[in-house]
Amino acid sequence: MPTPTNHALLSPSAAERWLHCTPAPRLEAEMPESTSEYAEEGRLAHSVCELLARKKFTVMKPSAYTRELKKLKSHALWQDEMTATANTYVEHLMERHMAFACKPYIVFEVKVDLTDFVPEAFGTCDCVMIGGDELIITDYKNGKGVPVSPQNNPQMMLYALGALKLYRPIFGDTLKKVSMYIDQPRLNSYSGYSITVDELLAWGEHTVKPKAALAYMGMGEYAPGSWCRFCRAKVRCRARANAHTALEDFKDAKPAPSLLSDAEIGDLLTRGEALVDWYNSLKEYALSALLDGKPIPGWKAVEGRSTRQWADQDKALDAILSAGHPREIVYDTVPKTLAQLEKIIGAGPFAELVGDFIVKPPGKPTLVPASDKRPAYTRAASDFAEVMS
Repeated sequence: MPTPTNHALLSPSAAERWLHCTPAPRLEAEMPESTSEYAEEGRLAHSVCELLARKKFTVMKPSAYTRELKKLKSHALWQDEMTATANTYVEHLMERHMAFACKPYIVFEVKVDLTDFVPEAFGTCDCVMIGGDELIITDYKNGKGVPVSPQNNPQMMLYALGALKLYRPIFGDTLKKVSMYIDQPRLNSYSGYSITVDELLAWGEHTVKPKAALAYMGMGEYAPGSWCRFCRAKVRCRARANAHTALEDFKDAKPAPSLLSDAEIGDLLTRGEALVDWYNSLKEYALSALLDGKPIPGWKAVEGRSTRQWADQDKALDAILSAGHPREIVYDTVPKTLAQLEKIIGAGPFAELVGDFIVKPPGKPTLVPASDKRPAYTRAASDFAEVMS
């Protein structure tokens, strides 16, 4: 996948943000763009996925495949895991491919035009597949953070609108359904969401179009929320600061009981989560500014704690052994972890060899928002699971 050289002001990847907070894109445009090692690693992983998918679904000479893969492997951020996750991505595409009675049309890295709904906008679909009356968009994500849901996902729906514009003149009214899949092999997450073509077009016309017009002009109301996470302006955004520091909620309040109610605690936990994220982003910005020589009143950068380390570990350990100290005090013999061995041996053979010796005890109770998809923890269920194991 070629690295993009320019970006749409209203990009599909930021759609959740500008659909909620329409002035955000123009505010972000005033801030310098940046990249990260994680982003570069993601681009490389996407390129591996594209290569393996083209090898599977198109005519490709073995020599061309070998040459391209060798070039990708020479990248400084290359990881062997990338071929494994790419193979999983290709397997999932094959599942969709085999579900059609007749061979579907399939193409990769498709640039799509979104200007019917979003000014000057475009995007790139990792994979477009068309068979029968269905158009399928699949998006590979390399992250290991949290699973991304395709349900009502504006980025995926915008990609689908762009793909419809590109392929509807060819396939016509035969296209009735649009399915969108997000594949995150590093999280073992793969899920899809389907809507009708008419529903998708209505969303584009009535939800996206008016919001995109406001966002393009930098108009509308600032609306801080979870979508601020990747906003370049989030640290210096006054609306976000006001949301976390305002006291208006309390200035006219009646005298309250000395103890918080459970409902108030729930509300404060929700507010506090966003407050901690905001505070940490302030600290990150301030440290960067200080290191660049910019003053932040009341704060300074200092050297953090450091731990000793070997300048040459092999020579140091040889010196200890040469002095007559027994090898047992220098080296520990520790087996690899379950996960490490499974990765080396392979999931299938590993399960056959030692599957009977593996147990998975209940995890410790963890506090999460009520929207989390995992079932609620109960002591009774946990005790029962421990007995069964």
